[in-house]
Amino acid sequence: MQDTKKSTRNAFIRGMLIGILVSLVILAFTRIGEGQYGASGIPIPDEVSLQPDSAVNEDMIAKLQALEQTINDYYYLNEVTVEDYQTGVYKGMVLGLGDIYSEYYTEEEINDLLEQIEGTFYGVGAYISLDTATGLPKISGVIKGAPAEEVGLRANDIIYEVDGVSTYGLSLTEVVSMIKGAEGTEVHLTIVRTGEDDYLDIYVTRREVETPTIEYKMMEDKMAYILINEFDEVTVSQFEEALAQARQEGMEGVIFDVRANPGGSLDAVVNMLRRILPAGDIVSTKDKYGEGQVYTCDGKNQIDVPVVLLIDMNSASAAEIFAAAIKEYEIGTLVGTTTFGKGIVQQIIPFADGTAVKLTVSSYYTPLGNDIHGVGVEPHILCEFDGEAYYDSEDPFDNQLEKAKEVLRDLMKQ
Repeated sequence: MQDTKKSTRNAFIRGMLIGILVSLVILAFTRIGEGQYGASGIPIPDEVSLQPDSAVNEDMIAKLQALEQTINDYYYLNEVTVEDYQTGVYKGMVLGLGDIYSEYYTEEEINDLLEQIEGTFYGVGAYISLDTATGLPKISGVIKGAPAEEVGLRANDIIYEVDGVSTYGLSLTEVVSMIKGAEGTEVHLTIVRTGEDDYLDIYVTRREVETPTIEYKMMEDKMAYILINEFDEVTVSQFEEALAQARQEGMEGVIFDVRANPGGSLDAVVNMLRRILPAGDIVSTKDKYGEGQVYTCDGKNQIDVPVVLLIDMNSASAAEIFAAAIKEYEIGTLVGTTTFGKGIVQQIIPFADGTAVKLTVSSYYTPLGNDIHGVGVEPHILCEFDGEAYYDSEDPFDNQLEKAKEVLRDLMKQ
């Protein structure tokens, strides 16, 4: 029964993506005729002639019309609205890029994304990324005190199904949208976890979740600990406040923690690194035309205490910019495991109708000019996370953090 359900859904998606393309031509010409302006402010002409070297040409239209007629004659499983067709073609066009990081957003999806960036939403309180080995979404981290933590969800849990629907082939935005919902409602996650012989069925009740971007505490021996959950615009001021408080409390060394940090804003991580780096380049970007930007630091706020940085396989994107800069300027010691390896930059480009597209627009390079895409940033000291000691104990033991403390103590004695 489960296999039949999945086959039916996959057949619907394939049929929808085929039939949808006709609507692209109709809608695109309608929008063009309205004299709309794109996100860049470039005027769209009132008339468009089909070009033979374009994907949308007369031969394509003729075939799409034949496909549409075939679908209309035989397809019966579901009623599909015009909006469904139109949305599917836009998503399908971006999907055709073969880039897992590029994505088309409906108006509802972009509003949901902005809601998350603002820091409060209704959901389970878990960070979700793509597991490159399986192509399925996974939990890359959970928010402290959130429903996800309370029911025992862990980093690296593979999300196989949401409410009985397979996540294979879905974008991260689609999966997140399925997991989010009204406060007090329940979502059923089917989880694949390393070390477990069978699927885990986990039920989580949604509630309002506030996403803390920075967590700070002063530990023993005047060692400050600053956890950076993600890089949002609000993170910069929170990072400054944490550093200021640590200095007021007599900080003699600091541990930064970007484990399970999925990344975020390039501007945010650059501004944060300007609070700790010496003078020089922070990161540079290069687009398809060979053009780009170099982000620099004046060195006026260089940190003056020993630094240890915790990283892991779920430290990605902006978190890797942070890690690479600390490593290459030799201002700190990296402890943990090699980072994810995402060395490309995405930009969200809005359209006049409230929708948007996220596209990969450039690569980024470390201060020494290294391209870490598909490679990651290696730690100075390899330390694998001991999941049993942390998750299967009444007194959770974070062996990576303890190793970071040990390393920092040694640095503070030098």
